[in-house]
Amino acid sequence: MSARTTAARAGAWLSSSLAAAALCLAAQPRVEFSRDVQPIFQKHCLACHGAQQQMSGLRLDRGENALRGGYSGPVIRPGDSAGSRLIRLVSGQEKGLVMPPAGARLTASETGALRAWIDQGATWPAPAPEGTTQAIRKPASSHWAFQPLRRSPPPAVRGRAWVRNAVDAFVLARLEAEGLEPSPEADKNTLIRRLSLDLTGLPPTPRQVADFLADNRPNAYEHVVDALLASPHYGEKWARHWLDLAQYADSDGYEKDRERPHAWRFRHWAIEALNRDLPFDQFTIEQLAGDLLPNAAVEQKVATGFLRNTLTNREAGVDRAEARFEQVVSRANTVGTVWLGLTVGCAQCHDHKYDPISQRDYYQLFAFFDNTEEADLDAPLPGELGPYWQARPEYYNKRNALLQQYRVPEVQAEWEKGILEAADQPGKRLEWDFAWTSMRAMFDGAEKLLRLDPGRRAQRQKDRLADYFVGAYGSVVNAAQIKELKFRELRDKLAELEAGFPAVSQAPAVEEQTGPSKTHLRLRGDYREKGVEVQPATPAVLPALSASPRPSRLDLARWLVTEAAPLTARVTVNRLWQDYFGRGLVRTSEDFGAQGERPSHPELLDWLAGALIDHGWSWKQAHRLIVASAAYRQSSAARPDLRGRDPDNVFLARQSRLRLPAELIRDSALASSGLLHPAIGGRSVKPPQPAGVSELSYSNSVRWKPTPGMERYRRGLYVHYQRTSPYPQMSNFDAPEANVACSRRRRSNTPLQALNLLNDPVFFEAAQGLAARVLREAPAGFAHRLDYAYQLCLGRPAGAEEKQRLARFLEEQIEILRKEPESAEALFPNRLEGIEPLEAAAWTALGRVLLNLDEFITRQ
Repeated sequence: MSARTTAARAGAWLSSSLAAAALCLAAQPRVEFSRDVQPIFQKHCLACHGAQQQMSGLRLDRGENALRGGYSGPVIRPGDSAGSRLIRLVSGQEKGLVMPPAGARLTASETGALRAWIDQGATWPAPAPEGTTQAIRKPASSHWAFQPLRRSPPPAVRGRAWVRNAVDAFVLARLEAEGLEPSPEADKNTLIRRLSLDLTGLPPTPRQVADFLADNRPNAYEHVVDALLASPHYGEKWARHWLDLAQYADSDGYEKDRERPHAWRFRHWAIEALNRDLPFDQFTIEQLAGDLLPNAAVEQKVATGFLRNTLTNREAGVDRAEARFEQVVSRANTVGTVWLGLTVGCAQCHDHKYDPISQRDYYQLFAFFDNTEEADLDAPLPGELGPYWQARPEYYNKRNALLQQYRVPEVQAEWEKGILEAADQPGKRLEWDFAWTSMRAMFDGAEKLLRLDPGRRAQRQKDRLADYFVGAYGSVVNAAQIKELKFRELRDKLAELEAGFPAVSQAPAVEEQTGPSKTHLRLRGDYREKGVEVQPATPAVLPALSASPRPSRLDLARWLVTEAAPLTARVTVNRLWQDYFGRGLVRTSEDFGAQGERPSHPELLDWLAGALIDHGWSWKQAHRLIVASAAYRQSSAARPDLRGRDPDNVFLARQSRLRLPAELIRDSALASSGLLHPAIGGRSVKPPQPAGVSELSYSNSVRWKPTPGMERYRRGLYVHYQRTSPYPQMSNFDAPEANVACSRRRRSNTPLQALNLLNDPVFFEAAQGLAARVLREAPAGFAHRLDYAYQLCLGRPAGAEEKQRLARFLEEQIEILRKEPESAEALFPNRLEGIEPLEAAAWTALGRVLLNLDEFITRQ
């Protein structure tokens, strides 16, 4: 482009701006900041981006700041738009600088409005009192998700006989509008299996099925629902969904991926909270701010473990400020996904490109968590304190004697001085610098504890520090000194002593730092580049948070579960609906913003959200309402008339067939085979897994030692989740990676899944258990045994054709195994009294068939 062309275009831009300004002055007696100018600042993010570091601190939402100006004088000259640098910047008249630096430029009319406002005196609204939060509020958005709940009454429908509750009226109204009929109700075998899997995650027992089939009372179905909601397995089933949202895992992630031995305590809390139907509003408050509640109980503090599920980068070379920044980012993003259903994380580096969420909004949400630090606390389970207090005196007598014997207090004191010197004066001794860098990464709260007077340290703090010192001292002294001190021998003795000590359970939690910290917007999302200071506040497009001068996490948590924040109830009931029908009323359950899908039944969504609030935020009442509906009870059989009209079942003219989640497939196999250990809550377990999986971790650092005894047969919910080398069956069946909050799992269909069900040690053992159970418990005869196997696995008897095909299969297996006795021994190495080994091996093969059926891994 030639210089002449450039000059001509610049002149045209300036002329159009001046013309727009003249029109503006003529048409508007007065240009107002809040109505005419503030939206321009917000739309183009002038307050945030400005001229980057050269104008750091410029805030066009505060008059005194703009008048004081940036690095080269006032940016705005009231009454003189021609002399105001702001106009030169937005008009592109300054070489190398332009506002905004990215995105759409100001239009001629917008520039004209700014000129007119400046020429009229550039009047700002009165500033907020010092110390208060002055969040720029955006104009109201017309997007459906940001509107207040609409409490529409259930619509009138023609087919009233089908309607069982208000849910059905909304569903049927849509079906009638589309000219469709609902499907008939599923048979009772299907209904009880569906209910049992959906509410408890376990298949019904043959006794439960028989009792339901024999119960002819009008309210027999409701009795089953109530019994399943009262089952302790209900909390296990629905805790799994919540742990997906909490990005729960049993390890740190990143390179070292160190195990988190106490992470399970939050899971235990979640199961118990769901089982006692802790209202969702209190469920929310305790997880986000249980530590801030007045006279907070231990369990309320344990609930804040929700915020401790972020990844932890323990690589020594990582800046700890960066690592902490990423954790706070994760917490803010998780709250945005879980309670708001918004992709707020898109505004970390710039204004959201699609939703009315500015970068300033993002860091105001971020600020709620920026004053939070990690803490660990004793959280004993019932029955733990007695043995602990009884064993404690002898334990510490022996421990302290060992520490004295190996001169730990004496040597540790000198080591602490050296570490602190490295922290305060880096560069003097490189080996000590490395030791300090490593300690900050591997020892949570290292600096705070080292600077705490030893006399004020709690016993657990003393223990942690001494144990770390014994293991880490070798990095700052030579091998001969370590050998002389015999610290390796000491570590072994301490480990042996610890193994016999009945310690109480501990829980990861959070607490507030002493004194509020300052939170700054980060330019371009870079933790190193601080922009303007921000105060905690909610996204401006949503109703404002009325709170103290500096709102806390507790204020945020309470605001989330008020009807003034309409997203929380909508997002929550949508996820419940998603779990029952395979897709939410809003399919994109993680994104209620402009890029998400609109609700298929908007009136039903708001009615369900209102019902959740009206029933005291009761989870169980929401479940009961949905499963009691005729819509839920429909058959899932395919219909030719829907194949072209509604292949995704958006209109809900039938129920959906859903492949079971990863954990429930494992649970069903263990339950059907009689191997399941049904204990509720507690620590994670490591069942057998194929060789070579843990070796995929960094430097082969993960050790997967299978849990012995009955614990290895616990539900999938309790399987240890190692982020860098997860349990393969979970990964094969689409369990999330636990790196970010997961609002909906995907369902895939791959050959690996079939191979997993056939060859995984757990499923092979389940097939053996199923064979043993059938041969021991069912009446003699193939037909009786096959019916019993079908009842255990599928909740129904076998059909005539199935019996014929599987009878042939059993005979074929016996013939094969008779020729290969070594294969029979491998299939079923144990002996059952009165049963031929060949027969037991053949039934194991048949059990593998049943555990691989599509019907077995599918909820009809």
